[in-house]
Amino acid sequence: MTQCGCEIEAANRDQSRVLIVLLLINAVMFAVELATGLVAQSTGLIADALDMLADATVYAIGLYAVGRSALAKAHAAHISGWFQVILALGVAMDVARRLIVGSEPVSSFMMGIGALALLANVACLVLIARHRQGEVHMRASWIFSRNDVIANLGVILGGVLVATTGSRFPDLIIGAAITLLVLNGGMHIIRDARAEKRRCANPSSAQGCASASQ
Repeated sequence: MTQCGCEIEAANRDQSRVLIVLLLINAVMFAVELATGLVAQSTGLIADALDMLADATVYAIGLYAVGRSALAKAHAAHISGWFQVILALGVAMDVARRLIVGSEPVSSFMMGIGALALLANVACLVLIARHRQGEVHMRASWIFSRNDVIANLGVILGGVLVATTGSRFPDLIIGAAITLLVLNGGMHIIRDARAEKRRCANPSSAQGCASASQ
């Protein structure tokens, strides 16, 4: 069975199915959260929406890496990590802009859409959970999904605090916190991908890296 490659092909098909579902869920939620975030003037929702966009892109990159060599998967994860870092910097700029020009976040939208996004990301987390100790591109996908759940809880909390305090600052704080969460996740993935590349560069393991998908 192993010699004919059937097990590897089955694993690749499973990875592809999971990543396609994750990609679709995140793409839909990006559109929903971005539209709502703009209407609600919520930095937290906009930050979470851009996180969804980054995740959808990362899952697309991961989908490309399925069935390829371990080195190619490490390259894909490395690109994914830098994409997350760039996103975090973009969200940080939006938080700073809204801090300066002001905003009036709508708490009900924050809590409602935050709860919807939480349900979507819990479903993603369940789907990717069995791959969290797998290859580097799938480990990256697990980190994204885990961070999304944390970010969603933050948006809901921010909505509650905006409603109870009447202040816009909880929304800005949550937006900043999501920025740090995304930045930390991106840096973790970059380090993991670099370690995988070094392993593949090692002559004793390079052959295994090159043939991992065969």
